[in-house]
Amino acid sequence: MTKEEFLATIDQMTVKELAELVAAIEERYKVSAQAVAPVAVTPAPGGGAAPAGSGAAVAEEKTAFKVVLKSPGQQKVQLIKLIKEITGKGLKESKELVDALPAVVKDGLSEEEAKALKAKLEAVGAEIELQ
Repeated sequence: MTKEEFLATIDQMTVKELAELVAAIEERYKVSAQAVAPVAVTPAPGGGAAPAGSGAAVAEEKTAFKVVLKSPGQQKVQLIKLIKEITGKGLKESKELVDALPAVVKDGLSEEEAKALKAKLEAVGAEIELQ
């Protein structure tokens, strides 16, 4: 089936059939049809703005997260030790990271890894933000 034939088939579907198709695609391929960020309007050839829905920009789901330390909390010594363990840095570098806020503890993590690390750091009283 060509792309044009596929699109012609979609054109003839009811709203209910389209909703079922989207749900089936989401389930089978583990994706979401929801937009993560607003679609940007990019200039079209000739200087005009691209029409809405032209597919000029596609929003992507965030896959890499940063764990950012916002506040050390009351257990600063335990936090420094934990940062040292997590990052593999020396004690001095870990203390400098805790003192220079906001500071990125770790970058390029999956959502699950970032949430687990956030929970670990919050357990010693730190205020953490995922970006």
